[in-house]
Amino acid sequence: MELFLGVFGALFSIMNPLGTVPVFVGLTKKHNKRELAITAFWTTIDVLIILLLSFFAGKYILSFFGISLNALKIAGGLIIASSGFALLTGKFGEHKGMKRKKVQDDIHSREAISLTPLAIPMLAGPGTISLLIAYNQEYQVTTEILIIVGAIILAALTIYLVLKSSHFIVKFLGASGINALSRIIGFIIIAIGVEYIIASVKSIFSL
Repeated sequence: MELFLGVFGALFSIMNPLGTVPVFVGLTKKHNKRELAITAFWTTIDVLIILLLSFFAGKYILSFFGISLNALKIAGGLIIASSGFALLTGKFGEHKGMKRKKVQDDIHSREAISLTPLAIPMLAGPGTISLLIAYNQEYQVTTEILIIVGAIILAALTIYLVLKSSHFIVKFLGASGINALSRIIGFIIIAIGVEYIIASVKSIFSL
């Protein structure tokens, strides 16, 4: 249970579906309830596929590029911490590249938005992918793998529920409420990133 909650908490914090709510609402403001639910569903499916591929193909990616686990953890920790800092300072959209004019033009010209920009880079970004690759190397026992897969599925389901309820969340919390929650989550994300870096440095010096 501790592993399950730890993985789910880390995934939920780093993906931060609440931070994606304003973007989702902005891109689906002309959608009816059915279209909104379909977009939320396919975004969730895309995220789930990306997460599972990242977890199960992680060792092959590390092997192909000759990257050590400690190097991945440090790089991932830096990315995760920078994402948290972007949330803490209210620059999450800029951090994800969402404020660039060319990106904005491309987004608004798309009919399908579930894969990009929602799944990538808003939800399943480099920080999430590097975290799952690290989990792949750390946990090899079948029961541990099943627990992590279960946490991934629950995280994806949570994304679906948040996105489907996004318009209600915006009305209930308002922009200031979402911003406050994002800043709190940002602080937690920074701590996760720093923890990964510290663990990697300790591992390197203990060799």
